[in-house]
Amino acid sequence: MCAQAQAADSSQYEEQEQVIDKFEVFKIKGRDKRGHKILRIIGKSFPGRCASVETVKKYLEEKVYPKLEKKPFSVVYVHTGVQRSENFPGISALRSIYDGIPMEVKDNLQTVYFVHPDLQARLFFATFGRFLFTGGLYGKLKYVARLDLLWEHVRRNEIEIPEYVNDHDEDLEYRPMMDYGLESDHPRVYGIDGAPAVDSPVSMYSMRCIS
Repeated sequence: MCAQAQAADSSQYEEQEQVIDKFEVFKIKGRDKRGHKILRIIGKSFPGRCASVETVKKYLEEKVYPKLEKKPFSVVYVHTGVQRSENFPGISALRSIYDGIPMEVKDNLQTVYFVHPDLQARLFFATFGRFLFTGGLYGKLKYVARLDLLWEHVRRNEIEIPEYVNDHDEDLEYRPMMDYGLESDHPRVYGIDGAPAVDSPVSMYSMRCIS
């Protein structure tokens, strides 16, 4: 019975691990302008509802932490397109994952660049950040509203950014209120001069992201 249970647990871990690998949720590639390695995390690809906390912790222990080579590094976390129902594992899960990070790794973490933070994420960290992430991590968090601001700190040609992130970044130039969750994220209708059409039915403001 125990052997069967262990085999089932192993099979489940392998399946969840393959999902994390397939969507490249965690990837170490490139460096920031201080020469530190970059750990890129794609929030939209994180299987928050189907990967267990133990799977994520084991994956990080086996495939991520060793590649950091006990040296200073930075994190680029891409929040673009994240859906709470699909990608958010829950507060207790986040705390468990954070508590499982070795102290040496926490100490070597220099900066977390949080790309495209929405209002909901800002409110979450403002409310729970200091309680969830002890040991100074909260103070290492830097919000990056535009990719151009990220390139001031990270070597642009050394890190891969999904195309939809670039598209969203361009969209924000026309619709800056999206940063604060005050505007719909549905496609808008633009006029000949590039300005949003006034009578567009999708130009209504929405507060659904904080409901």
